[in-house]
Amino acid sequence: MVKNYFYIILLFAFLTTTAGLAQESKSPLKSQDNTIEGLSFYPNPVTNGKVYISSKLNADKQIAIFDVLGKKVLQTLLTSKELNVGSLSPGVYIIKIEEGDATATRKLIVR
Repeated sequence: MVKNYFYIILLFAFLTTTAGLAQESKSPLKSQDNTIEGLSFYPNPVTNGKVYISSKLNADKQIAIFDVLGKKVLQTLLTSKELNVGSLSPGVYIIKIEEGDATATRKLIVR
């Protein structure tokens, strides 16, 4: 009987040790290394129909705007700092900004 308890304790110790090792080796789902450096995005909430987007690199940016249901409502290539969102109805949107290999996603409120 003592021998069975010993094997149970040994098995328990082995399982908890390997489970702990597996948890330590997990990598994050999304890397934070590819965010846009120096991203500036204003005004938010938008009241005049224009959003100004700039970054440290100041390269061309691919812009996609989604409504709360995930439907793409606007997509454009931004070559300047000014983005016209006057065609959007008032509401809450998600804006995805891509510059080179870097990507940023923000909440956009249009009033």
